[in-house]
Amino acid sequence: MRACRVHRFGGPEAISLDEIPVPKPGPSEVLVRVRAAGVGPWDAWIRAGRSVLPQPLPLTLGSDLSGEISAVGEGVSGFAVGDAVFGVTNKRFTGGYADYAVAEAGMLALKPHSLDHVHAASVPVVAVTAWQALFAQAPLARGQSVLIHGATGNVGAYAVQLARQAGLKVSATTSSADVDYVKGLGADQVVDSRSTAFKDAVTDVDAVIDLVGGEVQARSFAVLRRGGTLVSAVSHPDPALAQRADVEARFFLVDVTSAMLSELGCLLDDEVLTASVGTVLPVAEARRAHEMLDSLERRPRGKIVLEVAPSS
Repeated sequence: MRACRVHRFGGPEAISLDEIPVPKPGPSEVLVRVRAAGVGPWDAWIRAGRSVLPQPLPLTLGSDLSGEISAVGEGVSGFAVGDAVFGVTNKRFTGGYADYAVAEAGMLALKPHSLDHVHAASVPVVAVTAWQALFAQAPLARGQSVLIHGATGNVGAYAVQLARQAGLKVSATTSSADVDYVKGLGADQVVDSRSTAFKDAVTDVDAVIDLVGGEVQARSFAVLRRGGTLVSAVSHPDPALAQRADVEARFFLVDVTSAMLSELGCLLDDEVLTASVGTVLPVAEARRAHEMLDSLERRPRGKIVLEVAPSS
């Protein structure tokens, strides 16, 4: 089978399309015939050797996927051969850019009926990250307020939609070109980050969801109410700044589960959430996908997805 592999850490040129044996699922695992694989920043970190987790070489890149179950390992229940599923391969986030991938059964769910495989593969990591930031890490409840930084990005777009659906008062930052887009996602207030200092437009929010980091994160403590929470999915907040502002601050790594994917799948089928795909490339062009990830130039909104095989 084909697999997009790295034998050394480096830039997009380190990716090679190899022929390797089809893997076999172990206990609590399934083998997925991959139809589409999502491409995310974490894939580039792994490729470059910057993963926070050990990543023995050689490895096959990719975590997000959608496809059909081809084989079921010992101890797996709830899935059968032929089921259309979506989700994540494993906790190391590897193995997905391939014709077949072994995946942990506890990180998969039945594919939403309303989505094709390309759109389903765009969902798992980013949508679960948004949900956990808002409701597990913050945690926020109906009527509370939140400021979402980086609302045009893949996680940010889901965060705005989920916050709106949950009855939160949503403020968001983005560039001038995307103000109308973010308003359309459901934000009550959108701040053009290039022309307005967000701390002059937003005050006393219950939580900040930081998807940008750096100086944006540091300045965000000033807009939180006392006792509020800053949650970052990109970098560890400064504990001294949090103490000075009398707020909670935390960094987290996403934990993808079948239950969470199933809940998000229902929201997608009910059209409460919209999956956004920006660019679709054949799996053989994984290098090009990673060049797009690494590029400083603006690319289309939405997820980059590799199409591995057309649906039967």
